[in-house]
Amino acid sequence: MDFDLFVIGGGSAGVRCARIAAGHGARVGVAEARFWGGTCVNIGCVPKKFMVMAAEYGLAAKDSVGFGWDAPKAKHHWATLIAAKDKEIARLNGIYQRLLQQSGAEVFEARASFIDAHTLDVGGKRITAEKIVIATGGHPTRLDIPGAELGIVSDDAFYLADCPKRVAIIGSGYIAVEFAGIFAGLGAQTHLIYRQPLPLRGFDEDLRLLLAEQMQGNHVILHPDTTPVSIVAHGNERSLALSDNSVLDVDMVFFATGRAPNVAGLNLAAAGVKTKPSGAVVVDESMASSIPHIYAIGDVTDRLNLTPVATAEGHAVADTLFGHKPRKISLENVPTAVFSIPPIATVGITEEQAPPGAKIFVAKFKPMRHQISGRQRFSLMKLVVDGVTDKVLGVHMLGEDAPEIVQGLAVAVIAGATKADFDKTIGIHPTAAEEFVTLRTITRVVGQAMAAQ
Repeated sequence: MDFDLFVIGGGSAGVRCARIAAGHGARVGVAEARFWGGTCVNIGCVPKKFMVMAAEYGLAAKDSVGFGWDAPKAKHHWATLIAAKDKEIARLNGIYQRLLQQSGAEVFEARASFIDAHTLDVGGKRITAEKIVIATGGHPTRLDIPGAELGIVSDDAFYLADCPKRVAIIGSGYIAVEFAGIFAGLGAQTHLIYRQPLPLRGFDEDLRLLLAEQMQGNHVILHPDTTPVSIVAHGNERSLALSDNSVLDVDMVFFATGRAPNVAGLNLAAAGVKTKPSGAVVVDESMASSIPHIYAIGDVTDRLNLTPVATAEGHAVADTLFGHKPRKISLENVPTAVFSIPPIATVGITEEQAPPGAKIFVAKFKPMRHQISGRQRFSLMKLVVDGVTDKVLGVHMLGEDAPEIVQGLAVAVIAGATKADFDKTIGIHPTAAEEFVTLRTITRVVGQAMAAQ
């Protein structure tokens, strides 16, 4: 065989897997046809967070007036933001390439597809490998409605020539609510259209309720229980017809309606690799596909599509195959954040998933900063505690610095900390985070609260 391991895809999952395997002494090849670092580095979490920061700076400038700053009316320059973002992404892109090259992996800037279970066509070159890892990620999708081609997807949003003055965002998941905050924060009239009563399906309902309130406070126009019907172009303007018979005239329609695995062109059938109807590669707990020597990691498996999960899977596969350290990745209690404005972070189960008898602790308050800024912004902190064992089963927060705070608390949840452990921890004052260790009054008990109603 030409290689001990060949990795298809140079994103977070693929690069980690290739680099660690090469470090273990394996002969590794890795192919990437688009850009090193994948979605997260180039058209995902990293540039998205820069754009969130840009929107928050504008809000902070307004808030500073309450603290005595004579802040002139701020004007945002979109081109400056995009140029700065592009420069940093190019730097990170280069780091990914150098990490691979320094590890000893052979890099192919080409598309790869299967010829058979051990043979690949890599940019027209026939290559064989003992083990193969599929790490091709995913791509955004549009709804199947008339005029869908007139809307953009998240890939396009990072390369816009100008910030739209009026935008309609379809969806209410991570990407939708994050970009709603970005565009509204940068001064665009922003509509958010979604078929659920509240945004962020699957998150704790208290967080969903407060996020909807806070988004409206940030001038995002919400259209719950609504679906798009069609898009029509009038020159550069777009008319979006909705299921409630209203029509929105905007400059841009943005589909944030889900993602699909990147499997087109891989010729998986030639290798006998089984997929789900969605195209996702079917894997077992060790990330092996239906063909034992072919593995799949990251978003192409459509299990839990988060960058840290993808990198952890890549590392685990490399250690298992070549590091004499076989291990698996648990998808339980994976912390996650939504960089909405304000942000959300969570780890563990929601109240809706909690067993009967679970104790719920909730605190909602206006942060110190906004007692003076005057902004009507609130934070919410919530603990879900097992009524029998006293273990903390879920930690949820909406508010400034939520991702930074919950990352630390995730360690406690993974370690099996109890509410008593939280209670005996001394808080850092004055901080928002100390609320998590000063919650003493039970807000409600799961099951009992429902019976009382």
